[in-house]
Amino acid sequence: MHWPMGFKSGEADLPVDHNGMIIPSDTDFLNTWEAMENLVAAGLVRAIGVSNFNHQQLERLLNKPNLRFKPVTNQIECHPYLTQKNLISFCQSRNVSVTAYLPFGGSSGGMHLMEDPTIQTIAQKHRKSAAQILIRFQIQRNVRVIPKSVSPKRILENFQVFDFELSEEDMTDLLGLDRNLRLSTFPITENHKDYPFRAEF
Repeated sequence: MHWPMGFKSGEADLPVDHNGMIIPSDTDFLNTWEAMENLVAAGLVRAIGVSNFNHQQLERLLNKPNLRFKPVTNQIECHPYLTQKNLISFCQSRNVSVTAYLPFGGSSGGMHLMEDPTIQTIAQKHRKSAAQILIRFQIQRNVRVIPKSVSPKRILENFQVFDFELSEEDMTDLLGLDRNLRLSTFPITENHKDYPFRAEF
């Protein structure tokens, strides 16, 4: 379930009002989850998960009466400028894995994570690229990571992260870069009752 928010049904994927804000539906993500559980029960999918759920929403789902299948993962934006320490700890304490999207950050808002001096220094020390450091950072936090690339060379490079290990000092330095800087904010949905980013984590 990509977001914990339902939108008004119709032809538009993102139906908006005259102010450019999303038109919500009256659906509840618990009902959507039941429909997804039916897919597992029917043998159409092996596992189901969520994305962009905060800890309160995930807790509500896990405490759902008659829950048949737990979410196997919560896919969230995660990188050294948004370390998501509390949410990751919460998920892992409830045996829900975490999958990190946007692990390289992005260039919006002047953010150039891979050019950060701390990351560059760690990359030079290990003779690896900044991207490889950012992937390894997540692996050592027991977080699945899904980097995006269309270049065969970059895709191959992204796999070459199992022949080195970041030190405890490296990890501390990377975690110390946290700015709580979120790139994927989906601002047109801020009016939705289930907008996930109002919670602390």
